[in-house]
Amino acid sequence: MIVFLVSCCKRKKKRKHAQIGYYRDNSHGVMNSRHYYNNSGQHGNNWQNNNKLQSTDQFGKMPPSAQVSSEHSWPIAPPPPPPVMSSSEMSSAAFSGPHQPPLPPPHPAMALGFNQSSFTYDDLAAATGGFAKANLLGQGGFGYVHKGVLPNGKEIAVKSLKSNSGQGEREFQAEVEIISRVHHRHLVSLVGYCSAGSQRMLVYEFVANNTLEYHLHGAGRPPMDFNTRHRIALGSAKGFAYLHEDCHPKIIHRDIKAANILLDENFEAKVADFGLAKLSSDTNTHVSTRIMGTFGYLAPEYASSGKLTEKSDVYSYGVMLLELITGRRPIDMDGDDDTLVEWARPILIRATEGGDYDELIDPRLEGKFDAQQMLCMVACAAASIRHSAKRRPRMSQIVRALEDDVTLDDLNEGGKLGHSATLSSGGSSEHDGGSYDIRKFRKSSMSSQEYSSSENGESREFRQSKK
Repeated sequence: MIVFLVSCCKRKKKRKHAQIGYYRDNSHGVMNSRHYYNNSGQHGNNWQNNNKLQSTDQFGKMPPSAQVSSEHSWPIAPPPPPPVMSSSEMSSAAFSGPHQPPLPPPHPAMALGFNQSSFTYDDLAAATGGFAKANLLGQGGFGYVHKGVLPNGKEIAVKSLKSNSGQGEREFQAEVEIISRVHHRHLVSLVGYCSAGSQRMLVYEFVANNTLEYHLHGAGRPPMDFNTRHRIALGSAKGFAYLHEDCHPKIIHRDIKAANILLDENFEAKVADFGLAKLSSDTNTHVSTRIMGTFGYLAPEYASSGKLTEKSDVYSYGVMLLELITGRRPIDMDGDDDTLVEWARPILIRATEGGDYDELIDPRLEGKFDAQQMLCMVACAAASIRHSAKRRPRMSQIVRALEDDVTLDDLNEGGKLGHSATLSSGGSSEHDGGSYDIRKFRKSSMSSQEYSSSENGESREFRQSKK
């Protein structure tokens, strides 16, 4: 009798193990919008809720997924796969002892550690009304941006990348994985992506209050008060400091400009377009490319060397600071001055030596500003646009200076702010790359396919269209 009972128990265990479905390799998945946003409208921080869901044919003994209810609705996603583990956790789980069955190889997306959502082309076409012209937010050197609405009512910005990048599928997914790990209150968040053949799209949170460029230079716009300008300067500096110093590998933006600073309903700054930046590792400290960025913001060493570093970003940020201080555009298309920097340099020297900022400050402020905060902004701008990249401060130093947490001497490791050697346009040795012809470089930059600004074509990324 005892032998008979033992035999029955063994048969039950075998039948139970036979019903276990194993995760199988499949590169196609279906996502549900709940995994992009939580109920409060913010991006979910629970990594289990952000895992890429797979279609039901990846799991044994699971019921089929529900049918699509309408043309513009998404299918209901099947139950999620097991939680994504780190590589060390995967390794330990795969060799957890003789009592556990061996696990099959992980899905490529799991191996890359994706915590963002994969959209299909049809998903994004439905969200953007077929990429309708009415939903076009803008365009730049990398492609078009459309506003979209997910089935749960959340607004998104869909960037359709140009298909001539030459980037392979795995390289694209690896870059998306790195970008997806970047989360900061002053950075526009990537919430998903789409890869369908040669068509690549990135899905970002939608930021509704337009760009810094629009509010500073838009026709008929009321002047921005100083407190708002200072808040934008500080917030964007924190975002860039995070990219440069807290991301591994560090991320060089390459195209810092007022059009890439988005503003939320409280006029808090959010840095956009960093998702298309080239990534720099510890062994590769610069990026050499064709002409990128926007003339008027480009660092002088880029003209002679073609190299972009985090100090090149600092220079571009300094130009943007000058925009906030002066209310002027980076390029005077109608005047005699080539750039805002060339106009401001002699004034900055006088201002930092004599303490008189009247000639520099936007007259629309009508003298209504905090003198100490203005001094900090002027000092940061002067230090950031130094000809010598080595003498420019780090973004974290700029953050501390704008917060008035340190003395301004913290910016002066390379020399005094008002010293002519650090701000003047003379001396090729100051460029860390030999002499350059600024007029020739300007012509080359403006003829580049990647050049864009509000004065020479649309560059309004991820923002609300003008009414």
